[in-house]
Amino acid sequence: MYKKYIVSIIFLLSIEFAKAQNVVCFTIEDNPDINTAAFSDFTKYVRVLDCFSIYAESSISDAKVLHAASIAAELLDNDEDGEVDDPLLKNELNTNGALIPIFSYDGSPAMDNFFDYYNGNGAAAVLWRDEIDPSSPGYWGSDATVEEIVHVINVVGHTNIYPSAFSVQPNSSLLTEAMDVARGGQFIQHPGTYPEEAWYHYDDYTCDYECMAIEYLYWCIVTDMGILSDDQTCSGIANEWEPCTPELFEEMDTLMFSLINNSNYLLPQLAPDGNYCPVSVQLENESRFPDTFQLFSAYPNPFNPETNISFSVPSGTLFRIEIIDIQGNVIKTLIEEESSQGYGQIKWDGRDQRNLMMSSGIYFYRLSSSSFIETKKIIFLR
Repeated sequence: MYKKYIVSIIFLLSIEFAKAQNVVCFTIEDNPDINTAAFSDFTKYVRVLDCFSIYAESSISDAKVLHAASIAAELLDNDEDGEVDDPLLKNELNTNGALIPIFSYDGSPAMDNFFDYYNGNGAAAVLWRDEIDPSSPGYWGSDATVEEIVHVINVVGHTNIYPSAFSVQPNSSLLTEAMDVARGGQFIQHPGTYPEEAWYHYDDYTCDYECMAIEYLYWCIVTDMGILSDDQTCSGIANEWEPCTPELFEEMDTLMFSLINNSNYLLPQLAPDGNYCPVSVQLENESRFPDTFQLFSAYPNPFNPETNISFSVPSGTLFRIEIIDIQGNVIKTLIEEESSQGYGQIKWDGRDQRNLMMSSGIYFYRLSSSSFIETKKIIFLR
């Protein structure tokens, strides 16, 4: 069960200013391993289902950290009853210290420090700030959170607890048997050109056979979920993976379709949507909701084409968030409503109330209510 420090946090996400709510039952804590060399540059921490940890640099927005926590929870607890679906997986992840670090960018000082000192078995993937988009969970080209967390769960968990099914060594498992068929043969090294009958033709020459197997397992899981089914994604990944819809996957890759859907392994079947808050958890410890207003720094800033504005509001308060030009004119009201208690995030794409694109320059965003007002500066670059 979840610990009682877990709380319900409401995110208000805007896609072209149409609001949707993401409910995430976690809270960000101070890094408990701040005195451990590998983790000394992380300030934010979330523990997920007592078996998976998320560490993030201070520059990573709370919305992105909590999005990663929600995705991990949804993948581990696909029926969202507050328990990891597979107890063996939970134990393996916990034993190996499964985690994902979130860095500001590739090669950041925190990233260099982490890999200089980390010697554990739990970090099979990383995330960078610009790879996380809470408004598009798992969407190819926008949000890499699902992919990287699936990699960690598979490498640290499934390959160890079910080796006959998911071992990544050649000739070792049902996974590698299926992959050899999907690639048109067994290629320990990249073949250069794949056979015409291949439907999995990953073209990264730095990715060895074991790496290819992990990527293949990821493609199969998310294809079966339906994450890749839209035309744009299918077209974008065709050079690497052809059966992009569940129907094509079942038709073309019968070996892997059967493995992914084998109930003995309890792999996730439902695509994460960024919402995780079992009813039993929602009722716990309501006093931990924020009871004060706070306006956070927008990210990115300067920005083009859009920026994320995060905030916290007490319950039951009418509030608004507005965009103001350098002359003090309100050019766009992003949100005006009575708040649900929690944290929120909304986007601004540089357009005014009439949906006209504004010119480059300095603007301000303001959070206000009858008893509170705070304003911060943003810079729009066209």
